[in-house]
Amino acid sequence: MIQIEDLRLIEALAQSASLSAAARMLNVTPPALSARLRKLETTLGLALATRTSRQLSLSAEGERLAREGAAILAQLDALPESFRREDKRLSGTLRIAAPFGYGRHHVAPALARFAQLHPALHLQLDLRETPWPDKHDADAVIHVGAVRDSSWIARPLASNDRWLCASPAYLQQHGTPAAPDDLLRHRCICIRENDEDVTLWRFRRRAKSSSAAAARRSSTRDSVRVVPAYTSNDGSVAREWAEQGLGLVLRSEWDTRDAVAGGKLVRVLADWEFDSAPVTLLVPTRRGRTARLQALMAFLEDALGASTSARRKRPQAG
Repeated sequence: MIQIEDLRLIEALAQSASLSAAARMLNVTPPALSARLRKLETTLGLALATRTSRQLSLSAEGERLAREGAAILAQLDALPESFRREDKRLSGTLRIAAPFGYGRHHVAPALARFAQLHPALHLQLDLRETPWPDKHDADAVIHVGAVRDSSWIARPLASNDRWLCASPAYLQQHGTPAAPDDLLRHRCICIRENDEDVTLWRFRRRAKSSSAAAARRSSTRDSVRVVPAYTSNDGSVAREWAEQGLGLVLRSEWDTRDAVAGGKLVRVLADWEFDSAPVTLLVPTRRGRTARLQALMAFLEDALGASTSARRKRPQAG
C-alpha cells in the first residue's frame, strides 16, 4: 500500500535534480532516501527513477505517480484549512526563496512581521545566489531582474531602478562622466548575476515632459559595452568596492539609496535611465493555492511595495 510518506518522497524526487537534493528537501540522508525509493519500487513492482551519483530522472511511471500524488497531497494540505477556526489562523509551512542581498535587507524583515501576524505558520527562508529558476523546493520566489521563464505566475512588487554611482573620492580623481559613452574611459565594477550580459549597460535619456511614459516609449534606447575593472557575483560587495573608490557601479536603487543619502556614493548620469531590475514575486500556476500562500502574496505586495514607495519619498543626496 502506498503511504503519504511515499507520495512526499516521489514529490521531492520530481522537484530535484539529484538524490542529494531530494534528501535535503526531506531532511534525510541520501542512503536513507535511496533505501526508501527501492522499497517503494519493490512494493509497486516498477522502476520509478533512474539515478546516478549526480543526476536523477523519473521514469514514465514515476512521472505519473508524482503527478497524481501531487494532486492528492494538495488536497491533504488544504484539508486542515477547510476546518479553520473563525479566527482564520493560518498554519503549515511556507518555503520562500530570495536572493542574498535583497533577501537579507527586505524580505527577511517583512517575513518577521508576517510571522508575528501568523504565529502558527512555519516559515522557511532560503537565500540563494540565483533563486530563479532554481525554484524546485519553494512555494514562492522573490526575483530581482527580468523574468525570462513564464512557467510561474509573476506578481510585481517594486520597480527598482538601477543607479550608476561612484564615491566622491573616485569622481574627484577621475572626473564625473557627462554621458554614457564616457564610461568607456572609466573603471567600472560589474555584477555577475542571473545569466545577464553584465558588461552591456543599456540606457535611454530620462523623460522630463509631463507625459513621461509616452516620452519614455518614444526615446531611443542605446547601450555601451564597458570593460570591467572588477567583477563580483555579490552586489553588496560591488557596492562596497564603489564606496571604497575603486570605480563606478550600476546597482539596484534599493541597495544604493542609503549610501547616496549618507554621502558614501554619488549618483551620476541621473538624466539617463538604465535598465531597471524589478522585484517580482513568483508563484506556481497550479490550482488550489493554499490560504497561507495567498496571505503571503497579499502581504508581500503591500509590505515590499510600500517600503519602496517610502524610500522614494526620501530626499536624495549627490
